[in-house]
Amino acid sequence: MSSILTIALTAAPSLDVTVLRWFNDSHSLWLDVLATYFTSGWTWLPLYIALFILVMKNNETIQQVGLVMGCTLLALILAGGVDNLIVKPLVARPRPSSDPIIKYMVDVVAGYRGKDFSFFSAHAANTMAIATFFIWLVRDKLLSVMLVCWSLINCWTRLHLGMHYPSDIVVGLVWGVFSGSVAFFFFNRIYYRISEKINYISSQYSSTGYAKTDIGIVATILTLTLAVVMLLAAHTAGTLYMK
Repeated sequence: MSSILTIALTAAPSLDVTVLRWFNDSHSLWLDVLATYFTSGWTWLPLYIALFILVMKNNETIQQVGLVMGCTLLALILAGGVDNLIVKPLVARPRPSSDPIIKYMVDVVAGYRGKDFSFFSAHAANTMAIATFFIWLVRDKLLSVMLVCWSLINCWTRLHLGMHYPSDIVVGLVWGVFSGSVAFFFFNRIYYRISEKINYISSQYSSTGYAKTDIGIVATILTLTLAVVMLLAAHTAGTLYMK
């Protein structure tokens, strides 16, 4: 079964390649720099800290906080762990920049080639797993939209940098939704064994008891991170252009 899937993916259907080239072939120095910044996990450290503080402030006991963090880790293990340790070695699909069929069509940005395999995208799976878990956990429309957009931005970087085919991204997103949902299922089963079930009906809290002001802080930090990185990318691109 795995060999059939490998052959099918290695054949790189024309639509997959066409969409990849549309994202990859931009000839924009600013977008090149922006993609390299956005694709780095360190860029999103403020978001991770903000989410952690959100959990700390809106849970009453250390057991509750530990459960949220543990289930977040479970989501990442199911998403990226299964992908990197099982799926990628099993399918062994070359990355676009290493695929002998199309590697000369791919614009390599800042030396990004990747050392492992392409199918499926761990960036897509991991970010969507986090987004999905916190969507279920917090139940706030603003945060939900922003986390999905954050995941899609990460997906865009992988296409722009030529690191993945669109099909890698789509499967990664689907697997991320599944992983985040499974993690929340376990969270839900355990949480109400150690905590009282409360339905919050208030304009100041989400239905699961997360304060709107704290959610707004997370949204603000994500927005500021995006703005600062975009400005930094513009400055860096301008500097490189003048050289």
